Amino acid sequence: MTRRLSTAGLALGAALAALAGAGSASAEIQFQLGAQDRDVARMVSLGGSCNRCELSGRDLTGAAFIGAVFTNATIVGANLRGAELQGSNFTGSDFSRADLSGAEMVGANFTDANFTGADLSGVEAMGATMVRVRLTSANLSGAELTGANMNGAVLANANLVGAELNATTLANVNARSATFSNAEISMSNLSNGDFRSASFRSAELNGARLTGGNFAGADFRDAELNRADIRGADLSDANGLTQEQISRTCGDAGTRLPSRLTVRVCRGVSMVRVTPRAPIPPVPPVPPRVRNLVVANSGR
Repeated sequence: MTRRLSTAGLALGAALAALAGAGSASAEIQFQLGAQDRDVARMVSLGGSCNRCELSGRDLTGAAFIGAVFTNATIVGANLRGAELQGSNFTGSDFSRADLSGAEMVGANFTDANFTGADLSGVEAMGATMVRVRLTSANLSGAELTGANMNGAVLANANLVGAELNATTLANVNARSATFSNAEISMSNLSNGDFRSASFRSAELNGARLTGGNFAGADFRDAELNRADIRGADLSDANGLTQEQISRTCGDAGTRLPSRLTVRVCRGVSMVRVTPRAPIPPVPPVPPRVRNLVVANSGR
């Protein structure tokens, strides 16, 4: 017999409201579908509000979290490939070791979230809030992060090869040994960041702000630094820098460079930046009156 679970019996809003109203520190949404997870995942649509939801290890391929509030959720090791998390709030949630490759995260809030060891390759996260997010050893290769706020993020050993980080806030980050090779980081704010042993090989840093950053051991071979602001930056032990690159930057007496290089001091000159407008977060759609969440089969 086929049983259809719709809003008549398991309305998502009601389920989430019940969980939220229960006040339990271990509120959960359970999908007891066993081997059918793969088929069901393509049909899952989650909304409403659920604090501390437990979704670890679930196959939620292509699931849609549109305008949802899943704060402090535990989503460890879940499969969210191609999922939509647009305009949703995942503050404090744990996505460690999760697969979010190709996910759409435009305008979503991931403040204090944990993505340690997660796969975020090819994600679209323009304008996302990722303040103090933990991305240690995460894969963000090819990710689109233009206009994202990653202030205070932990990017140690992260892979950002070919990522788009134009006009992105990367101030106060810990990006030791991170790889930014071939990444686009123009007009971005990297001030006061720890980029020791990071790779910027062939990266575009045109108009970027490196003020006060530590770049000991960082690799700048073939990087573009046109009109980059390196005032107060410590580049004394950086690798691959040439006089041609440095001559195109703007520094001051606080700029530290390898002994063979000299910087152009820009006294009384403000670095001109034209910052692209960050994408506007999408407006969550109005949910339909009846939403069929999943279809489960059970025998008599």
